[in-house]
Amino acid sequence: MYKITDLYDLEHTLAAEYLRGFTYPWEALKGIKDMILALGPTLGEDYEEVQEHVWVHKTAKVFPSAYLGAPCIIGPETEVRHCAFIRGSALVGANCVVGNSVELKNVILFDHVQTPHYNYVGDSILGYFSHMGAGSITSNVKSDKKLVVVHNGTEQVETGLKKFGAMLGDYVEVGCNSVCNPGTVIGRHSNVYPTSCVRGVVPENSIYKNSGEIVEKC
Repeated sequence: MYKITDLYDLEHTLAAEYLRGFTYPWEALKGIKDMILALGPTLGEDYEEVQEHVWVHKTAKVFPSAYLGAPCIIGPETEVRHCAFIRGSALVGANCVVGNSVELKNVILFDHVQTPHYNYVGDSILGYFSHMGAGSITSNVKSDKKLVVVHNGTEQVETGLKKFGAMLGDYVEVGCNSVCNPGTVIGRHSNVYPTSCVRGVVPENSIYKNSGEIVEKC
């Protein structure tokens, strides 16, 4: 339930070919920067390299106070709003929203992803039409600085990564002021209640109410 093919429709990202080279989505985190550097020069005339290694589609809207760190790609019809901080290694798809005071770092955002208000998204992959409510964040480093493990019930999957935020499947909704702890994986079409503290694997088509209560959608 946490393989790339379980979580994502790869028709909705420029990173499709790159992601097809992996089984689990977190395996792709280490190579996002190099993937963007290779992909950028191939994008064609619809993209402008507005500064070195920063490619922005001509239909995207980047507000004057937003910061675009290299390397990054901003897709068509996407809005990068006031005071957004893209630190680099960010591939942002088509029709996305990167909102006010949002910070992105080492991420892939599929098409139609919304991170509209005060979100931190680091070392994460957000699937098609996923949405993070206001103030929700991905926590990407454990407090003890140990390597991140994905917990799925009694199963523990070693990732070998110190930095790993969250993998959100297609159409995932994360409620306001929620925290996705390191190694969180949320299956397609699942919802997370506001102010939740999420860890481990949340199955697809589920509602995460709290750590002891995950129910299947009707």
